[in-house]
Amino acid sequence: MFNYINKFKLVGKTAFVVGGMGLIGVEVVKALADAEARVVVLDINENKIFNRENVKYEFFDATKLKDISLFVALMKEKYGSIDIWVNMFYPRTKDWAAKVEDLNLDSWRKNIDMHLNSYSWISREVALVMKKQRKGNIINFASIYGVTAPDFTIYDEGFTSPMAYSAIKGGIVNLTRYLSSYFGGYNIRINTICPGGIYDDQDKNFVKNYEKKVLLKRMGTPEDVAPTVLFLSSDASSYITGATIMVDGGWTTI
Repeated sequence: MFNYINKFKLVGKTAFVVGGMGLIGVEVVKALADAEARVVVLDINENKIFNRENVKYEFFDATKLKDISLFVALMKEKYGSIDIWVNMFYPRTKDWAAKVEDLNLDSWRKNIDMHLNSYSWISREVALVMKKQRKGNIINFASIYGVTAPDFTIYDEGFTSPMAYSAIKGGIVNLTRYLSSYFGGYNIRINTICPGGIYDDQDKNFVKNYEKKVLLKRMGTPEDVAPTVLFLSSDASSYITGATIMVDGGWTTI
């Protein structure tokens, strides 16, 4: 008998999560592991959290663009298959949050290179491996600010949404659309998840102002986002590609 719950299981699949030691990444790894995938955490931060037989760790600095091709090939060779690949790392410079008036050109270029260019080149290299496999699934993380402009009224003096963030996240959204079109004929699905604001002990005034704009009247949690990765990774979403899925409590609705 057909069982819909089985569509969400990832038995026999190998999933790679770049940024799996991050705030949301940890929950994504748990979700994929709970669905019985073999999960490989790729991060620059050492694994001090996971002690599960089906969770492995590999050091990976995703900002080293020249090393990406070799690294992806090594992962394919070591683990046999790249079934699922999640890009959710979040590299940035120390002056990342500078106001438009205070932007430094070198810093701007570095952030674009570290973030947007890394996502782009990794997605390309992974998709080329999946093309040979004739199957695969890539999930890129963008943001609500990849599809809409920031509301600067919610920010206090000295705290803002950086210009580079919108450029990067908007680029990731359309990068995903492009690649999903290019590789769709090879049974490769590529989608984008755009989380809204995730609570992380931010300033109380910011949280209050932010939540006023959210239809559900609260900031998100990592546990709100992780199930969407599980859905897109599984056969439950087998006819979804090129999509941009908002996980934002309704922020972008109005």
